[in-house]
Order: sequence, then structure tokens, then C-alpha cells
Amino acid sequence: MEPRNQTSVSEFLLLGFSQDSVHQPILFGLFLSMYLVTVLGNLLIILAITSDSHLHTPMYFFLSNLSFADISFTSTTVPKMLVNIQTQSKSITYAGCITQMYFFMVFGGMDTFLLTVMAYDRFVAICHPLHYTVIMNPQLCGLLVLVSWFISFSYSLIQSLLMLRLSFCTNWVIPHFYCELAQALTLACSDTLVNHILQYMVTALLGIVPFSGILFSYTRIASSILRIPSANGKYKYKAFSTCASHLSVVSLFYGTGLGVYLSSDVSSWRGMIASVMYTVVTPMLNPFIYSLRNRDMKRALQKVLGRILYVQ
Repeated sequence: MEPRNQTSVSEFLLLGFSQDSVHQPILFGLFLSMYLVTVLGNLLIILAITSDSHLHTPMYFFLSNLSFADISFTSTTVPKMLVNIQTQSKSITYAGCITQMYFFMVFGGMDTFLLTVMAYDRFVAICHPLHYTVIMNPQLCGLLVLVSWFISFSYSLIQSLLMLRLSFCTNWVIPHFYCELAQALTLACSDTLVNHILQYMVTALLGIVPFSGILFSYTRIASSILRIPSANGKYKYKAFSTCASHLSVVSLFYGTGLGVYLSSDVSSWRGMIASVMYTVVTPMLNPFIYSLRNRDMKRALQKVLGRILYVQ
């Protein structure tokens, strides 16, 4: 790469959504509201699952982990953005930027793996109901979650360490509301070939492979449900309804994710709105999607809310 003016970088500037001070209070109120709804909604899901013994099943075990990952995923970006809006500052330290990238990749990867594991859980429950408790035993469930954490932490650590070896030019402006990896790589003066190769490899690992697993699981599920005789229409409806919530979340997550990474200009308004859908709106909607049509979850949430109100 042709040498350019290089210096040691101490901070980056995150341009965010708007330079106009008139829009800042509106953006602050909007993102604060969405963040609070995300945290409270997913916390309620976790409390409901842990406090109700009827929900101590593989499906809800994975859902509680997904809720924790969603809270953490949103917390890597929104609080810093809110602080920057409130203080009228756009800066983020170099260490803070690398740290934000690291945790963003960790929890984004966890979301991907957990959605895949949940699809496998539904596949076993519907296609092999008699062997469900044997296959989806506590040891396997714990192992699947641990492997997901290990892969997410490992990739994120490697990518972050590779970022540390890069030198940056005098342009430290990231036209986004968080330290987005691809945007940060464009600011580097040193060779980023290894970073890009790793990024493409992990895109396949965290995108194509899990998505293929989800498609395979639901293809087999659909095939099994369609073979159910029409006389058992009630069972067929129940089988479809148990998958509807998960399919909605998968469609929202992958649809917005593809919108971000297939966008020709991630820093454009369209790209940033897709990023907001991916990083903020999807985690916010997940608790509603999983609880609205689930009687067991509704009952558990009512108990949790009743205890909270009783204590107050």
C-alpha cells in the first residue's frame, strides 16, 4: 500500500446520524426509549424463565441466553451514542473503539449461533419427539452454548488483536454511530489484507453456515408437518405455532443483517438505518415476539410482574 501520513491514533470521531443540534434531543429520547425497552423486556424474559420451573426446558434455556446476548449486544453501542449526544461530543478513545468492536462481534456472533441452536432444538422436538428429552439433554444444551461462546470470543479476540497491529492515517473519522469494523479498516494506512481475509472467512462461518443450518432444520420441520394427516389439524397448528416466533426473529435478524452488509455504502442514511434495525430494533422486538403468542411465557411474566408490584 502506498505510504501516507501516519501517526499514533488516540481517538476516533463517530459522526452519528445528524450534525444538527436541533435533532439531538429527538435522537437522544428515541434511542434512550428503545434501549430501556430492550433491557427491561429481555430482563423480564430472563427472570420469567429462571423463576418458573415449567420453563426449565432446552427451548427456554436457549431463549434466556439469547435475551442476555441481546441486552449485551445493544449495550455495546447505544450507551456510548447516548453519552456522545448528551455531551455534544463525537469522540471515542482508541482503546474504547477496539473494545466496542470486540464485544459487538462477540454478542453478534452469539445471536447467530443461538438462533441456529434454537432451530435445531425445534427440529428435534418436531421431527423426533419421542427422542427429544434424550437428545436435548442438559449436557448437550450446555455444551452447545459453551461452544457458541468459545467461537464468538475466539474470533473476536483474533480480529481485535489484528486491529491493534494496524497504523492509522490522520483521518480518524468514522461515518457511523459505533466503531464498525469495515469502516475502521478503511482508515488504516498499513496493509489490511489479513484482516479482510479473516473477515470474509468469519462472514461465512457466522452467516452462511448457521443460516444453512436453520434452512435445513426448517425444511425438515415443514416436511414433517405436511406429512401429518389432516385429521390431526390441531397438532399441525401447534407445531407451526411453536416455530412461528423463532422464524419471525430469524427473518428479522438475518434480513436486517444482510441489509447492513450488502449495502453499498454502510455510512449512508440507508445503511445506518439498517444498522439500527439490526443492533437496536431486533433485540427490542424479540421479547414481544416470543411472549405475545406463548401462553406459558405470558403466565410466567404475569407472575414476575405480580411479584415486583407486590414488593413495591
